[in-house]
Amino acid sequence: MDLEEAFQVVGEFGRHQKMMMSVLVLLQIYMACQSMLIVLVGAVPEFHAEPVTESGGGDLTQSVTFMDDVSSIVTEWYLVNQQAYKVSLAGSLFFAGVLVGNVLFGPLSDKIGRKPVFLTGLFFELLFAYGSALAPNYELFALSRLLVGMMNGGMALVCFILSQEYVGKSYWALTGTLTNMTFAVGIALFALLGYCIRSWRNLATAANCPGVLLFLFCIILPESPRWLYSRGRSAQAERVLQNFAVRNGRGRVALKLRRLPSSTGPDGPSPGLLQLATHPVLRGRTLVLMFVWYACSLVYYGLTMNASEEKGNLYLSVAMYGLVELPAYPLCIYVINKPWCGRRRSLSGFLILAGLFCLFSMAVPIHTGSVGGGSVLALLGKLMVSAAFNIVYVYTSELYPTIIRNAGLGVCSMSCRVGGILAPFVPSMRVVHVSLPFMVFCLIGVSAGTLGLLLPETLNKPVAETLEELSAPAYQRVLETQVRLLEDEHVSKHRGSECK
Repeated sequence: MDLEEAFQVVGEFGRHQKMMMSVLVLLQIYMACQSMLIVLVGAVPEFHAEPVTESGGGDLTQSVTFMDDVSSIVTEWYLVNQQAYKVSLAGSLFFAGVLVGNVLFGPLSDKIGRKPVFLTGLFFELLFAYGSALAPNYELFALSRLLVGMMNGGMALVCFILSQEYVGKSYWALTGTLTNMTFAVGIALFALLGYCIRSWRNLATAANCPGVLLFLFCIILPESPRWLYSRGRSAQAERVLQNFAVRNGRGRVALKLRRLPSSTGPDGPSPGLLQLATHPVLRGRTLVLMFVWYACSLVYYGLTMNASEEKGNLYLSVAMYGLVELPAYPLCIYVINKPWCGRRRSLSGFLILAGLFCLFSMAVPIHTGSVGGGSVLALLGKLMVSAAFNIVYVYTSELYPTIIRNAGLGVCSMSCRVGGILAPFVPSMRVVHVSLPFMVFCLIGVSAGTLGLLLPETLNKPVAETLEELSAPAYQRVLETQVRLLEDEHVSKHRGSECK
C-alpha cells in the first residue's frame, strides 16, 4: 500500500496524533513570545535629556531622565537619541537570524531527518533565549537575539512540517490552521504576560520557561513516517505507523508499504536547493511561491506598522494585533476544503482582496483613534492577508514532494523574511505622497494573487513523495486510473444497495 492508504488504516488524525499535535501547537505560543519579545523589552518611555558640562574638560554630555517607571533595555542601557537605532537593530537581527535559519535548517532536515534538527534547534533556542535575559550589555543581547532568531526560524519551519507529516493529507489544512491560529493567540498571551511582569529581564526569563517543559515532551515525539518513507527506510516508517495504530486504539495492524521508484535511499544522495532551480516543475513553482510569500510578508507587516500609529496602552495594542488575525482562520478552514474554491483560488482571492482593501483605503482618510473609515479598510486588508498567509503554508507543503519539502519551505520562508525586513520602509513612503504606501500594498497584493493562479490545485490530489512522482506522466495516469476505479466502485456499491 502507499502512504496515504497506510494512514487510512492506522488513523489519519487519531488520539495519538492529537496528543502530538497538542505539543507542536502549544509550541507556537513559545515561538510567538520570542518573536514579539523586542516589542516589550525594547519599549521606549518618555524621557527628558539635558546637556551637562563635565567639570574636567568642559565636554558636553546629556543627562537623560525617564518620565515613566518602565523597565526595558532602553532604560537600562540608555538607548535614546543617537543610540536609539540599537533597539530596531536588535529586532532586525532577530529576523535576519530567522532568514538564515530557514535556509540552513530546511535542507538539513531533508537530509538527516526532521526530529534531530527540530530538537537541536529548540534546545539551542532555549539556551540563547536565557542568554538574552542575562546579557550584561547590549552587544551580547543583540548577539543572543541573532542566535535565537536562527534557531527560531529553522525550528519553527521543521515544527510546521512535522505537524503536517504526522497526520493524513486530508487534515493538513486543519493542522496548519491550528498552528497559525495558536501563534496569533500567543502574541496576545505574551502581551498579558508583559502586563503582569514589568521587569524586562524577568519577562524574558518567564517567556522562555514554557519552552523548557515543551522540549521535554518533544523528546518523545517520533521521526516523521513520511520522511522515513521518502528516504527509502520503509521498515522504520512501518514501525512508526504501527505504533500510531496501537496508540489510536486500532491494535496491531499489518502494513507493507510500496517500494518507491526512487534512487534516494538511506545511502543515496538527497535532493537539495539545487533541485529547486534545475527541476523544471519545481523551478516554476518555487519562483511563483517565493513572490507570493514575499508579498504576504510585506503587506502583512506593512499594514501592521501603518495601523500601529495610534497612541494608547502598549500591552493592549500588542494583544489586539494578535487577536485581529483570529477571524481569518475559521474562514480559511471553511473555504480551503471547498471544491469550488480549494487552495489556489482561496490564496489568490485573499491576496487580491487584501490589495483591493488597500486601494479603497486610499479614498478614505485614516483618523488617529478612530475605529471607522480608512482604518477599518486597512484592518480588513490585514485580515485578508492573514488568511492568505495561513493558506500559503499548507499549500506550499502540498506542492513540494516530501523528499524536498523542507528545502522548498526554507527558500520560500527566506523570501518571506526579505519582505518582513523591507516592510518598515514602505510606510515611510508617505513623505513622497500620503497614498503611496497603500498603492504599493495594493500592487504587490494583486500581482501576487494573480500569479498564484498559475499554480496547480492540490485539493483532493495525492501528495508526491519523490521527484520522480512529481514529473512522471505515468505516475499521473496511474493516479487518475485509481481515482476512476474508486469512483466506479463507489457507484456500483451504491446501485447495488439500491437494488437490495
